[in-house]
Amino acid sequence: MIKSSVVFLPVSDIQKTYAFYHDLLGLEVAQKQGDNLYIFDTGYGYWGFCAYGDGRKILSGPQGVCLSLNVENKEEVQKMWESLEGKCLGYKEPQQHPIFPVYSCFVLDPDGYLVEFQKITDETQPLK
Repeated sequence: MIKSSVVFLPVSDIQKTYAFYHDLLGLEVAQKQGDNLYIFDTGYGYWGFCAYGDGRKILSGPQGVCLSLNVENKEEVQKMWESLEGKCLGYKEPQQHPIFPVYSCFVLDPDGYLVEFQKITDETQPLK
């Protein structure tokens, strides 16, 4: 039986990644493997970031990976945006998505991964 999941992503500088996800966003480290890999607990799964050192391509930017974190309400989306202002590169201010039932904002991590803070607004289909 599956217990949990970890998504592993390549990064260019593990210390900058650690500072962003742990120090700035407050995600707890679930595990550290050597000096090149951190696994962060997102509450319902894990994100692993690794400085592989083998020239692996970073999967970031608008056409790459989007990492979404669910928050309690729209006000929390706004608070996250305001708390990160000037501390990282903002990408999209809080707004209701034009197609999906999501209110969210986006920032970029040190490698350009899109990090979304979202409130799913369709209460008829809650996440488990």
